[in-house]
Amino acid sequence: MLRIAALALSLFATTAMAQSNTVTSTVTGTTTIDRTPPTANAPPVQINNQDVCTIPATAAIQTQILGIAGGTAIRDVNCERLKLSRSLYAMGMKVAAVSALCQDARVFNAMEMAGTPCPYEGKIGDEAEALWIENAERRPDYDEYIKEQAAGKDSDKGKLFGIGIGALLLILLI
Repeated sequence: MLRIAALALSLFATTAMAQSNTVTSTVTGTTTIDRTPPTANAPPVQINNQDVCTIPATAAIQTQILGIAGGTAIRDVNCERLKLSRSLYAMGMKVAAVSALCQDARVFNAMEMAGTPCPYEGKIGDEAEALWIENAERRPDYDEYIKEQAAGKDSDKGKLFGIGIGALLLILLI
């Protein structure tokens, strides 16, 4: 019996041997790291009333380290002038409404070209025109007015010179 047990054990027994494996490998390649910087968002400038003469403006810039954002409101002076003039006219103050508009050089020139000068300290018509000539420095287009006046004097000199030359040639022909 002992022999049968030894035989059964020898059938199922195996010898164990140590194995060694050596693996050599070379890995090459590039590694790309995608680090997109966060975006800077410009803050909204809220203007809650549509009847306001301001324009919102915002801007933002972002680098990989620092982001800056800002906003402001830009005042539209011409829009304010129009609204003030409308309000004055609606209250029956027509001369004051025209005076408010006449602070713009374009309106001032248009009124002058139309033969209806802008009011001057409550005076209208020819009286206002005389006061604007006396006090030219108070005109909204003072710089252009001075240039035109200087150019007008120069052109008058040129006209007189041309008339003089023409008269001299006429005398020589006779």
